[in-house]
Amino acid sequence: MNQERLIQILLAPHISEKSNRVAERYNQVVFKVARDATKPEIKDAVELMFKVKVKGVAVLNVKGKRKRFGSMNGRRSDWRKAYVSLEAGHEIDFVVAE
Repeated sequence: MNQERLIQILLAPHISEKSNRVAERYNQVVFKVARDATKPEIKDAVELMFKVKVKGVAVLNVKGKRKRFGSMNGRRSDWRKAYVSLEAGHEIDFVVAE
């Protein structure tokens, strides 16, 4: 696959209590990904950027919340989340301690 496309797939790591829990228990990492990303593209992007071995990818679409801005009703954008399972012995650490 095209490396330029793979670099644009991963938008950001999704850091939350649940993502920390799955990281500890199941050796998974959670990413916010492009809305048109496929599982093979996500797998290749993670392996390219972080030099780890990926076991599997689960993807879900997150619906945007309805929000109110004063008297105006609005809605946040929908987005896509990917749970990436890593092979044993591999890990990605987003917190770099110096």
